[in-house]
Amino acid sequence: MQHSKVNIAIFSSGSGTNAQQIIEYFKDKECISVSLILSNKADAYVLTRAERLGVPSVVFDRSDFYENNGVLKRLQGEDIYFLVLAGFLWLVPDNLTKAFPGRILNIHPALLPKYGGKGMYGSRVHEAVKQAGEKETGITIHYVNEKYDEGQIIFQATCDLDGSDTPSSIAAKVHELEYEHYPRVILEVITKYQKM
Repeated sequence: MQHSKVNIAIFSSGSGTNAQQIIEYFKDKECISVSLILSNKADAYVLTRAERLGVPSVVFDRSDFYENNGVLKRLQGEDIYFLVLAGFLWLVPDNLTKAFPGRILNIHPALLPKYGGKGMYGSRVHEAVKQAGEKETGITIHYVNEKYDEGQIIFQATCDLDGSDTPSSIAAKVHELEYEHYPRVILEVITKYQKM
């Protein structure tokens, strides 16, 4: 790979706690920079976090994402090499999966292939895990392809559950795993690419 510095863009639809962890993790890394935050929601709190952390952000709509290549052109214009999804709910279109082959990562708040697919995000996942009486849950970091939550799995981490867990306590345990592992795994994947 010829880039000396790798620019990452983070896609997020919500509060952006994972995005903030990733930005802070890479702040002092010479070779990798979080260069852009993209959101499909103009009122997403992630945009406030981005501003506070000094990262440019852009809000886009469905036509920018799916029809007129607006998002792809912006990414190419900013020399973005890697895409990271952090609480982003839209299905990534073919033009992006083709332009960034093997360079789009997502984190899912359960142990895929369980509790994945369209509509399975956030509290819905934790409620389903609770209802099923699972003894453990966790996170899955995976490559993104053109189907929800079906890309190749890179890393999983688990946490134990018991009968006293509620969907919100499950969410808290899963968030801890996300913060601990996602930035590190992103670094490992990018480092591997740089050596190729």
